[in-house]
Amino acid sequence: MRYTFLRLAVFTLLLTVPSGMSAHAQDRMPPIPADRMTDAQKKAAAEFEAARGPIAGPWAVLLRSPEMINRARGLSDYVRFKSSLPPRLSEFVILITAREWTQQYEWNAHHGLALKGGLKPEIAQAVAEGRRPEGMAEDEAVLYDFCIELHRNKSVSDSTYARARAKVGEQGIVDTVGLSGWYTLVAMTLNVARTPVPAGAEPALAPFPR
Repeated sequence: MRYTFLRLAVFTLLLTVPSGMSAHAQDRMPPIPADRMTDAQKKAAAEFEAARGPIAGPWAVLLRSPEMINRARGLSDYVRFKSSLPPRLSEFVILITAREWTQQYEWNAHHGLALKGGLKPEIAQAVAEGRRPEGMAEDEAVLYDFCIELHRNKSVSDSTYARARAKVGEQGIVDTVGLSGWYTLVAMTLNVARTPVPAGAEPALAPFPR
């Protein structure tokens, strides 16, 4: 109870900070100008852009490892667009991951997609504030508990696993783990690079108290 109160207090405090302060932290790994790319980076960038369009966000960071960027894209293509979970659930899992890592860019990129996929705005808001949402559908509640246990306990209890298997099946569980793992990698990449949210966007997540 006290932990939740502290989260809400910090969230409220963030809203009183002058707008844009967090958005303009130093970008350690901004997009690489074309004339400064290595041959390997140019080749990797061309392959990526042919498949997914302009390089931005975490992909601009991953381009520093030209062999990695398109290998990573393969996993991203599956968990983002082709997993067994409907967008309402897959984007919910991504929001939970972004919240656990306080990853502003990731949250900004997926919040609207979650709502478009059918997630209720009040559920997304509760996640942003670090609260367990009320009024979740059964499958949302199952995956929320699964993901929170996985992120915070680094494991999942037998009862939580059984509920998830009954609701989304073993493939759904593996896809949920894949989403959580991939977007954890994205969050880690963006946090290390200090990639800011896009121009005109405001950070939506207060830091969790430690």
